[in-house]
Amino acid sequence: MRIPAHSVCTAIRDDIVAGVYERGSRLTEELLARRYGVSRVPVREALRTLEAEGFVVTRRHAGACVAEPTEQEAADLLEMRLLLEPLGAARAAQRRTEAHLKVLRGLVRLGQERARRGNSDDLRSLGGWFHETLAQASGSPALTSMLTQLRHKIAWMYTVEAPAGPVEYWTEHGAIVDAVARGDSERARAVTALHTERATAAHRLRFGSAGERAERVRNSQHPVNTASLRH
Repeated sequence: MRIPAHSVCTAIRDDIVAGVYERGSRLTEELLARRYGVSRVPVREALRTLEAEGFVVTRRHAGACVAEPTEQEAADLLEMRLLLEPLGAARAAQRRTEAHLKVLRGLVRLGQERARRGNSDDLRSLGGWFHETLAQASGSPALTSMLTQLRHKIAWMYTVEAPAGPVEYWTEHGAIVDAVARGDSERARAVTALHTERATAAHRLRFGSAGERAERVRNSQHPVNTASLRH
């Protein structure tokens, strides 16, 4: 069975975001193919995709390497998100489906419940799911793709402090959904802009020691998960 390049791409991207591959380090096709248990063909395709996304660069005499973004490039990502997240919410107010609203409302209920319990790990994953669904509700594949890439890159370059008031944080999510449900694009844009601005203040550029990077490598999963490909 040939493993799709997008599955290999996801695996490599996840390891880059997790810090398994140090910035500037080489990514050779042979070693990557061995690591993920695939042939070199999907690895080659995956590296081309990751280069287009900005995670990988090709250098003369070195080949593919993990990109080394500057602090200014990292700051630009947060500024782009400040512009695009509110746009996505405004579009969602105009184009969302009942299925989108059902998922968004369910996530807000779960988020508020977990916030009251103080479960920060669940809140992080639920928050990611919320914003992914909100982007999809915009009805714009191009905007959804851009926001997805932004989230991946921001997760790579920044750590995020847990919100001081998680219940209030999820109340803001609820306000976004209320505006989207009413079809009020201007209100959806405004509350999302405020929410994104507050969230941005909790971001800190990543700085990791060699020992921490080695620990991430030891704890990472090498093979590509192909279970979902068999169905």
